[in-house]
Amino acid sequence: MDQQNESTYKCLTMNYKTAIILAPHTDDGELGCGATIHHLLMQNTKVYYVAFSTCRRSLPEGTPANTLELEVKEAVKILGLPEKNLILCDYDVRDFPSQRQAILEKMVVLSKEINPDVVFLPSSTDTHQDHQVIHNEGLRAFKKSSVLGYEMPWNNTVFTSNTFIKLKKQNIEKKLEALKAYKSQEGRTYLNREFIMGLAKVRGVQAATDYAEAFEAIRIII
Repeated sequence: MDQQNESTYKCLTMNYKTAIILAPHTDDGELGCGATIHHLLMQNTKVYYVAFSTCRRSLPEGTPANTLELEVKEAVKILGLPEKNLILCDYDVRDFPSQRQAILEKMVVLSKEINPDVVFLPSSTDTHQDHQVIHNEGLRAFKKSSVLGYEMPWNNTVFTSNTFIKLKKQNIEKKLEALKAYKSQEGRTYLNREFIMGLAKVRGVQAATDYAEAFEAIRIII
């Protein structure tokens, strides 16, 4: 890890007291930075998780409409997040661009209420239309916070991995355990244990440690 990334890591673990995870859809936060969420909670960081859609419209026919709402509650509980710190919205999945202003206004309220030191959101190169909206509006709403973009390789044509958070195996195992709560999403290739563990090991090699999650440093306030 170079000196700049080492400084970012130290700043994140030592100085940031409040973090907010902006997840376009339920499970995005766990996929992008689930191990980091667990790590931060173990460091006594106050963490908030915001899911902007429970994806009711994308569930298979006959599936209860609250399926993903129940699954995300179970997932973040496994990571150690207090239930009161989970915020669920119900914007229509795959239709965020038409709801951009309402999403921004929601974020502005959250920014004032929570005033986070660091914000985790989709990276600047995420190709999913909903993820792009959360990225762009997140930058507008959280102007006073550090901002890190999490990677989702299946959505990223390229990814700037210039910041790494060193993790322990137990953090990755908790991420995997949390993702198992999404029984409705079983079968998706990116929920594969070998893939998630392998990516954490690759990022760990880059950061001169056993395991890590990588982020795009969008704005760092020290």
